[in-house]
Amino acid sequence: MEAIKETNFSFTGQTGFYRGKVRDVYFFNDKLAVIATDRISAFDVVLPRAIPYKGQVLNQIASHSLKATADIVPNWVLSTPDPNVTIGHRCEPFKVEMVIRGYLAGHAWREYKAGRRQVCGVQLPEGLRENDKLPEPIITPTTKADQGHDEDISREEILRSGLVSEEDYLNLELYTRALFARGTELAAKQGLILVDTKYEFGKKNGQVYLIDEIHTPDSSRYFYSKGYAERQLKGETQKQLSKEFVRQWLIENGFQGKEGQSVPDMTDEVINNISERYIELFEVVTGHQFEKRTQESAIKRIESSVIQNILP
Repeated sequence: MEAIKETNFSFTGQTGFYRGKVRDVYFFNDKLAVIATDRISAFDVVLPRAIPYKGQVLNQIASHSLKATADIVPNWVLSTPDPNVTIGHRCEPFKVEMVIRGYLAGHAWREYKAGRRQVCGVQLPEGLRENDKLPEPIITPTTKADQGHDEDISREEILRSGLVSEEDYLNLELYTRALFARGTELAAKQGLILVDTKYEFGKKNGQVYLIDEIHTPDSSRYFYSKGYAERQLKGETQKQLSKEFVRQWLIENGFQGKEGQSVPDMTDEVINNISERYIELFEVVTGHQFEKRTQESAIKRIESSVIQNILP
């Protein structure tokens, strides 16, 4: 299986280019073309091998979820002309990511387990166990780093530092809670629990837009709702759909992105397993069967879709 590790186009009218951990972004004045590659990152490190179909999964779940939430807040998407391509508004991103958590899992659990009872300025009650439902969803923002690690930050620090104005930040909190409520409803229809997720926002001509992907395995964590209560009661590991299984595999093999650590060997078997898990997540989250993109000449297909859909 061919995986799309990177693109290196030079389009007529292109005004800029940015390569993120997973996406290649081409700028065209007030629009942009975002190409979801098959790169995969964990612990803010891009892993050496790409995962076939991962980019398509992310792009199509995001498209599905953005359409389902467009009545809550305008989003950046203008069209999705290819399984790996989205064309949209070019916005000025806010320098924070709005992380919201309904359950004590992942990073928040690791902080809690280490004895800390405050995450991003939010106080957590005593006596919680891993994967317990929180009394109410909490917002735990992070800084948006261009390179390296995003860092936890509190609402108070955001406002004090002027990263976001108070008026805008309060609106971002309202949008975040409304989007999480909708995401929770959509997940429940598919037999899933939306555990935690992140949203990113930007501005264009004074209008706030929801940008980037939403409700994908790279930005969200899901539990299967069937058996959740029983597993929690017994202290068993929750059955989940998210990128956490990749992080756990790395941790078990001695890698957490720390200095001096090396990424373990990603064998073909590991790559195929990760690819299959991503496809499974697509089908469960959306309720649709996954249709694998045409693998032959993927780069040419992507280039053609951008040319046809963004240039005058």
